[in-house]
Amino acid sequence: MKRAGIIGWPVAHSLSPVLHGYWLKELGIVGEMVRLPATPETFAAEIARVRAEGFAGVNVTVPHKEAAFALADSNDDAAQLVGASNLLVFGEDGVHGHNTDFYGLMESLRENIGPLTGKTAILLGAGGAARGAVLAMNILGAETVHILNRDPGRAQALATMLAAQMPETELLAGPLSDWNDVAFDAALVVNSTSAGMGSNPPLGLDLALLLPDTAVCDIVYNPLETRLLKDAKTRGLLTIDGLGMLMHQAVPSFEAFFGVRPEVTDGLRAALVDALARR
Repeated sequence: MKRAGIIGWPVAHSLSPVLHGYWLKELGIVGEMVRLPATPETFAAEIARVRAEGFAGVNVTVPHKEAAFALADSNDDAAQLVGASNLLVFGEDGVHGHNTDFYGLMESLRENIGPLTGKTAILLGAGGAARGAVLAMNILGAETVHILNRDPGRAQALATMLAAQMPETELLAGPLSDWNDVAFDAALVVNSTSAGMGSNPPLGLDLALLLPDTAVCDIVYNPLETRLLKDAKTRGLLTIDGLGMLMHQAVPSFEAFFGVRPEVTDGLRAALVDALARR
């Protein structure tokens, strides 16, 4: 039986076993995806243990993605650009790191709004998830990406770091207060922050400044409808929740673990929505 895992701390909330379990059943593959709780101190030892036990690999969630990048014997181009790996594949020649988060967001955006060729996008946040988001928007053809962050220095550092590697996309950094000056021209807004989740206060942005056909995306999937998405929906804007990113980022992982490339379907989404509702 082929085995894979999802490693994180905490990891009990992860939908990965449900997601991969759905595909395993659909495709008639004998295998399993198990949760692997590991603290930062035990991460490397846990990776060594499951590798020795014959696991095909692991998906990696917070807070271990940068540690996974450092542990891997090699990392793909996306992981090197982002500085983090969310997929480790175990081979005879070592541990190979990949970043599929950017792919998940890119495919979710492509599925919902198509290419961004010649268009302007706004990215909220400048943390680890923001790097992959910029890469996704760059590949989709965005002409300009405004990176807005509470700490404009972090936004500028991110823009500077990525600019040389994607010269075809103009990366402009600024504080959140720049929203009022750039919102009118955006075809897409992506929130990569935790604002509005749980007890975290929302960003407090005026969505009335957006064009009627602007799409608003939040990369989190729990809650499925964040405060930002709820506000956008009440204004009639197209909303994109984080479940699409979750499903699409898992496609290359499943293929690496179990040897078959699965499809993202309405049935899969329904199963995940049901799993979230039962929590």
